[in-house]
Amino acid sequence: MTDLDRRIAQFQNMAQADPENEMAHFSLAQALVQAGRHAEAAESYIRCTELAPGMSKAYQLAAESMLKAGDKDRAAQFAVRGYTIAVERGDLLPKNALADLLRQLGREVPEVAAKGGAKRDGISLLDGNAASGPRPDPASFPPGTFIDHKTGRPGTKMPRPPFRGPLGLWIHEHISQETFNAWIGQGTKVINELRLDLSRDQDSEVYDQHMREFLGIDDALHEQITSSNA
Repeated sequence: MTDLDRRIAQFQNMAQADPENEMAHFSLAQALVQAGRHAEAAESYIRCTELAPGMSKAYQLAAESMLKAGDKDRAAQFAVRGYTIAVERGDLLPKNALADLLRQLGREVPEVAAKGGAKRDGISLLDGNAASGPRPDPASFPPGTFIDHKTGRPGTKMPRPPFRGPLGLWIHEHISQETFNAWIGQGTKVINELRLDLSRDQDSEVYDQHMREFLGIDDALHEQITSSNA
């Protein structure tokens, strides 16, 4: 049994033991994607959307997995639903990814009005925008204002990088203290609910994946950050 097989089995056991734990289903889906089991991954992402209907990132990843599994019609349906939720919640990264996916499928991107006054149900573990509504224009803020990469809104710059390495430096330059503090709280939940032992490489990687998702650092950006500082 490979390390990936063991991780899949671990997350399957967690999801079965606690069916309401969206993090277990999300982590299982990520592991299934790595194994090329896209149809199964889509079902796990779908379970995330059932447990947390506002989780636009899970809709995005479900649609992408459906497309890779060859189910284009279902991928388009989920992409439309996810795009609508992302716009209403002001989740810019999933919104853009889902719009690109719909264009790739030859489908129209729906016109959806953002609910600027809508109340968010807290900071999503996986999406993590700290405020509702569309992202404001950075030009509307005074010169020198620190703008949080994740929320697109003013925040407090951290006094120092949260940890060593290029990723820590990037977070220091682009993520506000408020957003990172929110991640610390959610990160504790990730550790406890997934029963992670951060002294183990595979558990540490699961934690890091959740952190990057929360902070809006997708795989392409992560590769750019780490390679440019190699």
